[in-house]
Amino acid sequence: MGQWALSFCKNLIIAIIVYLIGRWIIKWITKLTVKALKKSNVDPSLFTFIKSIVSVVLWLVLLIIIISILGIETSSFIALFASAGVAVGLALSGTLQNFAGGVMILLFKPFKVGDYIEAQGFAGTVKEIQIFNTIILTVDAQTVIIPNGPLSTGTMKNYTMEKYRRVDLDYTFAYGTDLEKVKAAINEVQAQNPLIVQGPVDGCPSVAAPWVSITEFGEKGVVAQTRTWCKTEDYWTVYFYMNETVYQQLKDRGFMFPVGRMNVSVVEKK
Repeated sequence: MGQWALSFCKNLIIAIIVYLIGRWIIKWITKLTVKALKKSNVDPSLFTFIKSIVSVVLWLVLLIIIISILGIETSSFIALFASAGVAVGLALSGTLQNFAGGVMILLFKPFKVGDYIEAQGFAGTVKEIQIFNTIILTVDAQTVIIPNGPLSTGTMKNYTMEKYRRVDLDYTFAYGTDLEKVKAAINEVQAQNPLIVQGPVDGCPSVAAPWVSITEFGEKGVVAQTRTWCKTEDYWTVYFYMNETVYQQLKDRGFMFPVGRMNVSVVEKK
C-alpha cells in the first residue's frame, strides 16, 4: 500500500509538472497561431474560430497525457471521446454542414461583406458572414438569413465581384420605323452619359463600346437591344437613365412605340 502511495505521489508530481509545462506550451502555440492568422489577414469570424479549435484540441491532448501519467487506462477515455464525437456529429449533421460551409466561404471568399449576391432564391447585399449563416439585406430592407451549407454548395451569382457590368435593355418599335435613326438616337443618349464606358478598357477584354442592334422580329414590332458597359456601382443609375432618356428622346423625335391590341369578332347566331 505504501509503495503504491509512493508511486502515485511520484506520478502526481510528474503530472503536475507536465500540466504546468503543457499549459505554457498551449499558450505559446496559441500566440503563434494568432500571429500567423494576423499576418494572413484572415477574416475575423474565422480568426476566432480557429483560435478556439486549436486551444480545445491542445487541452484535450494534454488531458489524455496527464491521465496516462497517473496510470489510468487512456483507451477508454479515447473511445469515450470518439463515441461522443460520433453522437454529436449525427445529432448535428445539418449544423455541421452549415459550419463546414461557413469555413469554406471564409477561406475561399466567393463573396465578402458589401457584395450584392443572388443565391437560394434571394438577392441582396451581404451584411454579415457568420460561421453557420450568412445574412443579406434585400433592396426592400428585408433581412434574409441563409444557411452556409447550401450556400457554399449551390449556385450563386456575385454581381459586384467584377469591376464592370453590362446593362442589357430591349426596346420594341413598330414595323416600318427607320431603324438607322433609332440607333443614332440611342447612340447619342449613350454618348451623353459620363458613367457609360465609351470604349475598350485595359485589363478588361470583355468591356466594349456601347452597342445597338436588332435582335428579334416580335409580334408587336422590331426589337432593338442595347448593350452598355459601366462600373458595377453605377449599374442601376445607368439602367434607369437609359430607360427614361431613350423613351423621352425617341418620343420627342416622333418615333412610335407599338401598343398591344386584340381583335374581337362578334358573330351573330341565327
